[in-house]
Amino acid sequence: MKVRIGYAAWIVGVVQFFVIHGIAESAWARPYSWAQNNISDLGNALCALQAAPEPRYVCSPEHGLMNGSFIVLGVLLVVGAVLTGDALWRKGPAAALARLLLAGAGTGFVLAGLAPADVDENLHVLGALLIMAGGNIGLVLAGSGLADRVRPPLRRATALLGITAITALGLFLSRHYLGLGMGGMERVAAFPLLLWTLAAGALGLVRRREEPGVSAPRWRTA
Repeated sequence: MKVRIGYAAWIVGVVQFFVIHGIAESAWARPYSWAQNNISDLGNALCALQAAPEPRYVCSPEHGLMNGSFIVLGVLLVVGAVLTGDALWRKGPAAALARLLLAGAGTGFVLAGLAPADVDENLHVLGALLIMAGGNIGLVLAGSGLADRVRPPLRRATALLGITAITALGLFLSRHYLGLGMGGMERVAAFPLLLWTLAAGALGLVRRREEPGVSAPRWRTA
């Protein structure tokens, strides 16, 4: 039951985030752009012209809802990292550090929700670094920290997602957007972690339902 709760926490956290993201962006009078706007713009408390990293006007009527979603997501990411335990992770320093960094990414989302970028920029940036730097390093480590029952293609895909996201973070910070725009490149840096936790939670939960007598899921999908 504990492991199922961990998987479910990841699923609920990510799904509610994307649902609230859609609600918050649809409330903008000026169209919100995935290419030109940061994710954090949805949580900004004030209506104002933002100069950095690219000039844009930000006014998010549902910023309170979005910040609440950040906090819920962060808490549930931590819950999942703690409760999945031996069902998903092997024993050893790589797995332990991967789980710690994934939990740290959850803490980063909580900080982002508690400190909108236009209220406490320093704390918000710390949260973003925990997500896009720490969390993505955690994904890379998860490639070698996942349990042996997880097929090698899935472990390699996990590490590749982390490497892709870290590369995107470097491009985002250096303002090389490769035609995706500021917001697009930020999403390439931030979303792999969320997509991985959603997939890991869904696959783990399905396997446990299919094999109720087995104490840990057998991930056989390549």
